[in-house]
Parts: sequence; C-alpha cells; structure tokens
Amino acid sequence: MTIRLGYQMPNFSYGKSVRELFPTVVAQAGEAEAAGFDTAFVMDHFYQLPGIGTPDEPMLEAYTALGGLATATERIQLSALVTGNTYRNPAMLAKTVTTLDVVSGGRAVLGIGAGWFELEHRSFGYEFGTFTDRFERLEEALRIIQPMLRGERPTFQGKWYQVEQAMNEPRVRDDLPILLGGSGEKKTFGLAARFADHLNIICNASELPRKIEALRARCAEAGRDPQTLETSYLCFVMMDEDGDLVRKQQRDYLSRMGIDLSAVSDSERAQSPADRQFVGTPDDVAEQLRTRVLDQGVDGLIINMVFNGHEAGAVELAGRTFAPLVR
Repeated sequence: MTIRLGYQMPNFSYGKSVRELFPTVVAQAGEAEAAGFDTAFVMDHFYQLPGIGTPDEPMLEAYTALGGLATATERIQLSALVTGNTYRNPAMLAKTVTTLDVVSGGRAVLGIGAGWFELEHRSFGYEFGTFTDRFERLEEALRIIQPMLRGERPTFQGKWYQVEQAMNEPRVRDDLPILLGGSGEKKTFGLAARFADHLNIICNASELPRKIEALRARCAEAGRDPQTLETSYLCFVMMDEDGDLVRKQQRDYLSRMGIDLSAVSDSERAQSPADRQFVGTPDDVAEQLRTRVLDQGVDGLIINMVFNGHEAGAVELAGRTFAPLVR
C-alpha cells in the first residue's frame, strides 16, 4: 500500500438533482483513477462541515458510497478520510472495511480517527464524551480492529469495547492497511506509530516541520523506524488555468469567514485557513505543494478541490500537474 497522490471528495453540493449526485461522484473517482491518483477518499460525516458549507447541505454515508465506487472503478484504492471511530462498533467496522476490500478486489484502506464533530454526535444520538474519552475509545478500537484485519480472532475486555473471539471472514488479504488522520502530536501520532501504515497530517502548512519532528519522536518512543510509517498532507487546492479567477475565489471564501487577506500579516496568515490553501495556476500550485509540503519531509499529497473538482477535466488537470511531484 502506498498513498502518494490521493483525491478527497468532501463536497456533494453540485447544483444538480439528487439523482445526478452520485454519478458526479463516480465521474470524479473515474477521472482520478485515469489521471494517476492512487486513492479516492470520501469523508465520514453525516452533515457538511463548517468552512465548506452548512449542515443541511448534501452528505453521503461513507461506506455505502465507497461500495458503489468499488464497482465503478478498477485500480484506485478507496477509503474514508477518516472514519469517525465513535460512529461504529470497532468489530463491525473491521467487518465493513474488509467487505469493501472483498468487493473492490483488495483496494480498501481503513482511514480512521477519534471523531470530533459534536453536532453530528448530538443530532444522531452518539455519545461524544471528552477528548480523552474519544482517544481512549480509538486506542481500544485499534486493538480490536488491527488483529481482525490480520485474520486473528481477538478477545478484548476494555473500558469502552468488548469482543470475544471476533471472527472476520472472508478476507482477500491479511495486510489491509490502516491510515490514521489528524494533527495531534502526542495522541494521534503516538497511535499512528503503534498501529498505522500511514499517517495523514491535517494542519496548517507552516506547522509541518514541527509535526514531522513530533512524529519522529513518537516513532522513537514506540521503537519504530519512521521510514516505515508513510505520511501525507491534506491540501485544500483552488486551481485553474485562470489564476486570477481562483485567487478571487479564495479572497471571497476567506471574506465570508471574516478574513481580509490584504490586511493580515504573515504571522496572522500562518494561523489562518489560508495557510492550508494552495491557490493559482497549475504551475503556481505545484510549486507551492513542493516547497510548502513535500520539501518539509512529507511523502505524499491528498488534495481536495471543493469549488471545481466536480467539473469535467478539473481532476485530470490536477493529476497531470501533481503526479510528477510524488512519483
């Protein structure tokens, strides 16, 4: 398993009828596969996220959508970025992602995180708990899920979860990869060092040098060679051959959040959402990704294109532009 260039679909507001929604998702995944992306991702949320849209905007259930994509694609890996651990019993999640692996012919990746969107928990009746609670749950879940993905039959009695000789059949392989996603330098990175094949880092780009150092420290504590833990960075890409068009989109987007790019200092910009955005022409964005992300020691890129990823040709252009950076 390797994730060098991933494409995430966080937005399903396409200005089309509901009947046209999933065909548009399929078209993006197919375009990503043809353009050289190695992994396609959807979010595991029930409501649209702040910063992208309003809660009542369209949001697909992740594993149903991934199952549909499995039958519509041939080579590209499929994953949630990332599964909210609090939304599923861990043994059931192991079964779910393993079934996706069977359906896709060995292309599933288990992306998982602690869960964070309180509104969804409250609305759907899931216990949110404290920050500590959620990470305790995640560690226990991984102690159940990892052996189940490897063909073992774990018995586990924890504070949050209990299983007894939990079987997971059928499987097409015993090395279905685990991806952890998040920004926590102690808890998330520590769990990644112990359990994961891949860590997707979610933070402002200016924080990446510190994040990479923290990950190396967690690997040292776990007795793991950091070279065996692949990394990627989640990038918000706003790209068009017309660079002025997308720079205006960025200004308008940030203005709606109360941020005037022309009035912020460099230090203020580094603390704002603009620091995780990559904006301009294809050449502009490629250079930004190289210097701000890959040159900092990150192995791969996972991009989303909230504004125009659903438009025909946008994902193909991204694949053609970014693949040379990571191959």
